[in-house]
Amino acid sequence: MPSDSKFKKYFIKPKPIVMDEEILKEAIVEQTTQDKAGNVVQAEGIHFEEILQLLLENRNIGKIDHLWDFTSLTRLDLNTNVIEKIEGLDRLVNLTWLNLSFNHIEKIEGLESLRKLEVLNLSKNNISVIENMDTLEKLTNFLFAKNLLGQLDNVLYLRKFKNLFSINLSGNPVSEEEDYKYFIAAYFPNLMCLDYRLIDENTKKEAAIKYQYVLEELRHKELQQKQAEEAEQRRKAELKLHTDAFVEFLNGPQLFQSMIEDDPEAETLQCVPELAHLRQAFEQQIVEQCVQLFETGLSEHKRRETEVKSFFTGHSQAVTGYQQHAAHILAQSEQQHKERIAELQQLSDTDQLKATIDHCNEETSKLCASLMELEFQLVSQLEDIIKKLDISISEMVGNFIETAKGIFEQCQDLEDDYHEKVRQICVATLEKVAQEKLDWHMTDEVQMLFEDKDTVMDALDTSHDNHLLRINERETQLVSRADAWKVALLKEIEDNELKRNRTRISDIQRYVDHLREQLEEFL
Repeated sequence: MPSDSKFKKYFIKPKPIVMDEEILKEAIVEQTTQDKAGNVVQAEGIHFEEILQLLLENRNIGKIDHLWDFTSLTRLDLNTNVIEKIEGLDRLVNLTWLNLSFNHIEKIEGLESLRKLEVLNLSKNNISVIENMDTLEKLTNFLFAKNLLGQLDNVLYLRKFKNLFSINLSGNPVSEEEDYKYFIAAYFPNLMCLDYRLIDENTKKEAAIKYQYVLEELRHKELQQKQAEEAEQRRKAELKLHTDAFVEFLNGPQLFQSMIEDDPEAETLQCVPELAHLRQAFEQQIVEQCVQLFETGLSEHKRRETEVKSFFTGHSQAVTGYQQHAAHILAQSEQQHKERIAELQQLSDTDQLKATIDHCNEETSKLCASLMELEFQLVSQLEDIIKKLDISISEMVGNFIETAKGIFEQCQDLEDDYHEKVRQICVATLEKVAQEKLDWHMTDEVQMLFEDKDTVMDALDTSHDNHLLRINERETQLVSRADAWKVALLKEIEDNELKRNRTRISDIQRYVDHLREQLEEFL
């Protein structure tokens, strides 16, 4: 019989490993050595971004890592490991199959980027809640056997996946409930398989009858929820449009409300009859100015969008025309180059061979010059197009800013006029209070305010300053964002054009070097 120390040593669990490049390369080589692709992988090296499937089962992996370069991966098998957390999958946007069964996972998470996922296997883990899968709109197969799911209602979370046709929940506590099969069949009428068994039509009919009223109520709630979500999406889209036009929250009383929200005496003064009517008229005037600016902003935004779209259309046409011309030149050159290579293969005389190669190099230099000249012509053409856009957009933004400044100036004038009228009413009220000739009942708050003239005047001046400040802040926000948008747009266009030009010149040079290398092989 072995000693205690030997017995304990025999049962020591191996330390979990973390996925690194070496493990990934080893797995790729193993899964490709059985066919010709294995030879290619070993000969040319491994390019993670080109791998479509990755098999990493039963490797004692404790943490998912180093998968950021596998952007083309469509299938990932990580079953039968010791993984405790779903993570490190953010870059796998093309994944359609994910197997994480037989691990130690306790929570569904980290799947947000997997919008193309169709098959998700989480069987034999320690998960008790189905959640955090909202983005998996293409899910067709959900395998969740032998977990800790105890609430049958939680399965209803899966109703949002309209393409789902197979679910496996066997081995969970919920699968032991009496109505389990009928519950699933009723709430998932389009489901084909449950726990690897076909759901027959009789079961579906019985389930539909049994849960008829509950289903009707649920469908009604889901319809209401869908309508609310659609309304929220429309609201967000509308707000984005208004924000892109720099006039968000100017289509109503929002600016006016922001002017008075930090004005503690404003509501108190409303108890003065003349002031209540006056503020109502002032609010209407401010709102009219804001709505005018709002409508102008949307109209100008549409004009700018049209101008930008026209630019990109012209840009695309210019680049396409250049590409077609360059392709024609390259096609002719390629044919001539093939003929020259064939001619060189027939030559045996060294001097004649060298002379022919020199001539070929001259022709290659002419080709390079021709392509470079064509590129420079395109650059010049695009510079003109960009310059025209700059002039046009600058004029549009400038005119819009001037219009906005004019409207905000009118708002300031309205505020000045309102302030003066309020001041006059307050002075008159102070005199009536002093002479005890008020013809309306004064509340305690108003009485405290009108006990001292300086207090009233200070309150009015503070209110006036706050109102002007809010108007100025909104004007500054609009002007700065409009200017920043124009600068960012033109910078992005210029940066992209510079990148395109550098890439094209580099491509030309590489192609020319390739042709010359082919010629050098004959020396």
